[in-house]
Amino acid sequence: MSAVSSARVATYSGQAPAAPAHAHRPTRRPGPQPQPHRTRTPFPTVSVIVPTRNEARNLEIVLPAIAAVRPTVHEIIVVDGNSTDGTIETAQRVLPWVKIAQQTRKGKGNAMACGFAAATGDVVVMFDADGSADPAEIPAFVSALVAGADFAKGSRFTPGGGSDDITLLRKSGNAGLNGVANALFGTSYTDLCYGYNAFWADLLPLLELPPVDAPAPVEGMLWGDGFEIETVLNCRIAAAGLKITEVPSIERQRVFGDTNLRTFADGARVLRTLLAEHRRADRRSNISAARDRRF
Repeated sequence: MSAVSSARVATYSGQAPAAPAHAHRPTRRPGPQPQPHRTRTPFPTVSVIVPTRNEARNLEIVLPAIAAVRPTVHEIIVVDGNSTDGTIETAQRVLPWVKIAQQTRKGKGNAMACGFAAATGDVVVMFDADGSADPAEIPAFVSALVAGADFAKGSRFTPGGGSDDITLLRKSGNAGLNGVANALFGTSYTDLCYGYNAFWADLLPLLELPPVDAPAPVEGMLWGDGFEIETVLNCRIAAAGLKITEVPSIERQRVFGDTNLRTFADGARVLRTLLAEHRRADRRSNISAARDRRF
C-alpha cells in the first residue's frame, strides 16, 4: 500500500457536517484556520519523527526501512529520552545522515514536540520506533495530504487496515473512545488511539504544544508532554475544523522489547484527555464569540 490510489481512505472535516449517524454536528464554532508558513507543494519534503528510549535493537531494523522510502523521506529525526542501551550510537551507525534530537523533559509528548521543533520538512510523519508501523505506507499518508487533507490519520479499522498486535479488550476500548471523541468533536474517527499519523508542518503553531524550552515542573508533567499527545493532536485538529483523511494501516507486532501500553490506565488517560480538550475547545470558542460580539 504505497499510494492513496491503491488504498481506500475516509475523508472528512474536523466539523464533519456530513458525518455518519454515530457522529453529531458540534455546536461550537470552528477555531482559527491555519496560516501556512510554507507553500504546500505537490512534492513536499518529508520529516519522519521517531521518539526513542532504549530502542537500539529495533532501530537496527526500523531506520534502514524508513530510509528505503526515499526520495519520499528527506529527513529522519530520532528523538532520544536518555537511553542507556546505545540508542543514539546505533542510530548514527545504522544511518549516518540521521538527525538526533534530545528530549528536554520527560514523556512521549515532549519527545514528539522536540522532533517537531527540529523538523525542516513540509510534512511531518509520526513514527514509533518499535517496528510495529510499516514505512512503506508513508507515501500513502503523504498522498492524502497532497490530495487536500490537513491531517492524515492512520487507522487499523478502516477498510484495508488491520493489526497483528491488538487484543480484543484494547479493540473494544478503542471503539468506545472513538465514540466519545466523535460525539464531542463531530468527527468520524475509527482509530483514535493509533499513533501513525502525518500532517502539514504549517499546522504546528495552531496545535499550541508546550514549548520545548519550558522548564519541567517540580512534580508531574506539562499537559501534552505525556502519552496523551496523540489524543491532544486529534482533538485540536478536529476543534480547528481541519480536513482529516484516514489512511488504512497495518499494525505489526513490536520486534524487540516489551510494550509500555497499559490497557486500563491508558484508556482512562485518553478519556480524561478527550474531556479536558473538549472543555478547552469550548472555552476558546466562547472567548472568540464574545470578542466577535464586542466588535
